Amino acid sequence: MLAWLIFVAEEGHLHSCTELPLQINHLPIYQFNDARGRWDPPTPTSTSHLTSTKTIQGACVAALLTLAFGFGSCSLPLSLPMAVASRSSQSFFVLHFSSLSITILLCSFLLSPLPTAAFASYGVRVEGLESRPRNLYPEILRDEAVARLRQLGEVSDADGYLERTFLSPASLKAGNLIRQWMEEAGLRTWIDYMGNVHGRVEGRNESAEALLIGSHLDTVVDAGIFDGSLGIISALAALKVLNSNGKLQAVRRPIEVIAFSDEEGVRFQSTFLGSAAVAGILPASALHISDKSGVTVEDVLKDSSLDITEENLLKVKYEPRSVWGYVEVHIEQGPVLEHTGFPLAVVKGIAGQTRLKVTVRGSQGHAGTVPMSMRQDPMPAAAEGIVLLESLCKCPEDFLSYDGHCKSISLKSLSSSLVCTVGEITTWPSASNVIPGQVTFTIDLRTIDDMGREAVIYEFSNRMHQICDQRSVSCTIERKHDANAVLCDTELSMRLKSAAYSAVTRLTGEIQDEVPVLMSGAGHDAMAMSHLTKVGMLFVRCRGGVSHSPEENVLDEDVWISGLAVLSFIETQL
Repeated sequence: MLAWLIFVAEEGHLHSCTELPLQINHLPIYQFNDARGRWDPPTPTSTSHLTSTKTIQGACVAALLTLAFGFGSCSLPLSLPMAVASRSSQSFFVLHFSSLSITILLCSFLLSPLPTAAFASYGVRVEGLESRPRNLYPEILRDEAVARLRQLGEVSDADGYLERTFLSPASLKAGNLIRQWMEEAGLRTWIDYMGNVHGRVEGRNESAEALLIGSHLDTVVDAGIFDGSLGIISALAALKVLNSNGKLQAVRRPIEVIAFSDEEGVRFQSTFLGSAAVAGILPASALHISDKSGVTVEDVLKDSSLDITEENLLKVKYEPRSVWGYVEVHIEQGPVLEHTGFPLAVVKGIAGQTRLKVTVRGSQGHAGTVPMSMRQDPMPAAAEGIVLLESLCKCPEDFLSYDGHCKSISLKSLSSSLVCTVGEITTWPSASNVIPGQVTFTIDLRTIDDMGREAVIYEFSNRMHQICDQRSVSCTIERKHDANAVLCDTELSMRLKSAAYSAVTRLTGEIQDEVPVLMSGAGHDAMAMSHLTKVGMLFVRCRGGVSHSPEENVLDEDVWISGLAVLSFIETQL
């Protein structure tokens, strides 16, 4: 069976689509004769000398397909002309293929309004496709979304910088703004007893399990405008697009956007107050936690006209059987995406975390009168322990054995995800002319591997005690916080990966490389929500990886792409 595919090249330049196993030798080029108003047949000088290893650059603007079908012992050619010509087309050339499947693949590619991920496996690259969708909703997904992010960035409890803590006046104002935008998107809205703002559409089947999409509206002190807010705004923008197209009520399951009241934990030093309540893991005792002024969580809620009681706290909780899954879009807060050049990434999991407090005790003394050989100085022991920690976290395989307390699979995971930080060091009595009697430092240790994290803590503790014994000082190591790692759901992650690929392809008109898959070293509301349902996350590129800073920045185009990704994901629910 023989098939021919005729491409028209714009203005005499050979453009294209792919690197496929084709034999392309001495292509006859048909030139358009303006004077005669017709296509002239090829001449010896108009023959192309492309080889099979070359790629034809750019996008084809017309195609004519002729297929030769064999019927028994005879062969009948069938001509199928396709008028997809461009006024600027000046020449065309004929490619001969011995494979019908390759011809069909290329024709499908040319006639498809949108390149699909299937072409990625063929190494297809597209440049300047005319067939890319015209309406990518920039007015809603980019312009309005960016404007709303900046508007939220102006809602602050502080003058000159952004600060919006749990149920502060600025937080309440931001919540009301978000609620207004939810209603504009066609959602039914309410605020629960923990101050979370909800917007919901029931769709075609209100009794079906709901898709929850969320992030947090609170901030750290001197914050950027994208942390948390981007996830809320991109979801609302996507739903507003559906509403404007009359498709919002066509979703096959309820979809609910939640703006969580507290994730950062700045005011009460207790993270995930909002999402933990929804997930049903917030203990009633959390209502009695107080801030630096002695005001409790319960006081703040009641001052905000939220009648919180232990009974009403239970009403905030969602039943697992009522929820299909939870999705969160968040800025990466790291430099990896910017380094790779890709705007979005799928999150494979959120690192588990342990916080330790290490206290080293020695003998306090005069800085000038105690000989070096007679000192019991806790400072060098602490310093040696900190250097040990750095080495252990950089090269865990040098310290942890296969046949001991760490398996080979954990060593591999640790090598790619383990980070350790000493964030605070204090001494007593903290005087320049006194040998300290005590040194205290903190350790923040994170990795996706919970067993590996325990192995690192065990190894560090043993070696730290050895250091102290050798220096005639003592030490205690206290655990101050533990949180297990959360692995994102495989099904949700695949759907999000497809949505991210579709969004970037639709916006750029180019077939893209594989969507990156990253681990999150920072905590997110998805950690709390994982106790309720399966979770999935998308990261969005941020400039320099900077976050928790007024320098935090996301390109307008990346805000657009994040909204398109959410839209593509939700469209799978139609």
